[in-house]
Amino acid sequence: MAIKERMSGNESIAIAMRQINPDVLPAFPITPSTEIPQYFSKYVADGLVQTEFIPVESEHSAMSAAIGAQAAGARTTSATSSAGLALMWEMLHVAASCKLPITLACVNRALTGPININADHSDSMGARDTGWIQIYSETNQEAYDNYIQAVRIAEHKDVMLPAMVCQDGFITSHAVENIELLEDKEVRNFVGEYAPEDSLLNPGSPISHGPYDTATFYMEHKRLQAESMKKAKKVILSVAEEFKKVSGREYGLFEEYRMEDAEYAMVIINSSAGTAKVAVDELRKEGKKVGLIKIRVFRPFPMEELAEALKHLKAIAVMDKSEGFSSAGGPIFAEVRSAMYDLSEKPSVVNYIYGLGGRDFTVDSAKQVYDEIEDIKGTSIDDIYRYLGVRG
Repeated sequence: MAIKERMSGNESIAIAMRQINPDVLPAFPITPSTEIPQYFSKYVADGLVQTEFIPVESEHSAMSAAIGAQAAGARTTSATSSAGLALMWEMLHVAASCKLPITLACVNRALTGPININADHSDSMGARDTGWIQIYSETNQEAYDNYIQAVRIAEHKDVMLPAMVCQDGFITSHAVENIELLEDKEVRNFVGEYAPEDSLLNPGSPISHGPYDTATFYMEHKRLQAESMKKAKKVILSVAEEFKKVSGREYGLFEEYRMEDAEYAMVIINSSAGTAKVAVDELRKEGKKVGLIKIRVFRPFPMEELAEALKHLKAIAVMDKSEGFSSAGGPIFAEVRSAMYDLSEKPSVVNYIYGLGGRDFTVDSAKQVYDEIEDIKGTSIDDIYRYLGVRG
C-alpha cells in the first residue's frame, strides 16, 4: 500500500536508503547533499538500520571506503555533490573498472571556478565517461524511485557497474513535494539480498581488485566494462517493468511528453523538464505542435531509441545545464546530434547552454526557445551553439 507523504528530495533519498538497509555507507558532507547522510546517521543511531556508517575525512576517502566495502561483498551506498564528486574522480574510475555495483546519490551542483553552490550539471556531466550508470530525476518522487531501481540495475549479473542517481541541488533536494513511498517490506523484497558471485572475503574463490593491468590485459578489461554498459540498457527497462508492478509508476530510458504529433521539441534533463512541460502545455493551447523529451538515462545513452523518437521533427532544441568547453556545444547536444547522424532526413538541431550556476530557467525562457526553433525550420543555421538568458 502506498504511503502518501510530503518531503524534500534529500529526505526521499535518505528514506530509500533506509528501506534498502545497505551494509555500509561512507560519506563526507558537502552542500547540497549533506542532509542525506545526516538523515541516515540518525537512522543508524536510532537502530532503524544495520548499516555500518563511516564518517570519513574527504569525498575521496568516502569512495575509497565504498570500494573496499563493496569489494568485500557488502552492499554499499553514498552521497555527494559538486567538488565532492570531483574529489572522487580517481576512485570513480576504480569503482567502475572493478565492476563494483556501488550506488551514489549525486545532488547536482556547479563545480567551483568561480565558487558557486547552486544547481547545474557540471559535476555529473564531468563524470559521464567514468564508467558509471547515470540516471536523472525530475522530481522528488523520481529521485526516490530511481534510487531503489538503481540498486537492482547495478547489481544485476549482466551489469555489475556502479550507478549514480542525480537530482538538482536545492531545486528538488531541498524543496518539499508530495510523494508516495513504498512499504519498507516492498522495497526490501524488490532489491533483495546482495549475494555477489565473487568477493574478497570469499576464501573459496580467491580474487584481486585493482591490479596493475599491462598492455596485454588493459584493453580487454575496458571492453568488458563497455559490454556491461551496453547490457545495462535492457536491464534498466526490465527493472522498470518490475518496479511498475509494485509502484504503479512507469519508467523508461526517457520520457516523451506530448510528442505524438509534435513538429518542434526540446530535449532536457532533471527538474527543468517540469518547467518546460508547463511551457509545452501553454503553447499547445495556442495551437503550436510542440513536445518534449526528458532524458532519464544518460549512461548508457539511448542512441537508437532517441533517434527514432526525434526523427519526424522539423527542429529540436537540446538543453545543456553545463558547458562542455568544446566550442561546439554541451555534452547532451554532442550525444543527441551524434544519435541522429544516420537518419536519412535530419531535423535541424540547436544547442542552448542555460541555467549555469543556478541561473533561473522559467516558463517564458522555455517559450523563447520554442519560438526560436520554430523560426529556423528548413533553413541553414549559423548559430547552433547558443546561450540562453545570459547578459550581454
